[in-house]
Amino acid sequence: MPNTAQTFLADTTLRAATSIATALLNLPEDKRNWSPGGNARTALDMVAECAINNEVTAALIEARKWADHDHAVYLANKAELVASGWESVKALLDKNTERLVAVIRVVPDDALDIPIETPYGSGPLSGIMTYPYWNMSYHEGQINYIGSLLEM
Repeated sequence: MPNTAQTFLADTTLRAATSIATALLNLPEDKRNWSPGGNARTALDMVAECAINNEVTAALIEARKWADHDHAVYLANKAELVASGWESVKALLDKNTERLVAVIRVVPDDALDIPIETPYGSGPLSGIMTYPYWNMSYHEGQINYIGSLLEM
């Protein structure tokens, strides 16, 4: 397989999904859905976000158009996923990451610069394709930070 931006992003996205799951599993089981305080999110909540957003991003890459989302429904769906436990979150993360990676791999080179409008601004399709990797890596760091708090 040629070494393309799509191949790189697909491979790093897959590794990021594995890494965030590993970070969560490195936490003691009773701390995976624990908040370190205040409004801080739990590790399980962050992984659930990534699981859901990987599907949202796959659909955005395919449609090349932002789909309107009801944020309250999104938050309710995420809360329901978290309440269903790690096995459900992991299954959705795996399923949606597999779909996302497949979608990224088939984006044609001439589509990488297509501008995509989102509520957060406009940018090239290639930028949208990097989001899942960035988001999962960012949350992996937050989960590792939660772990470091437990060692204090």
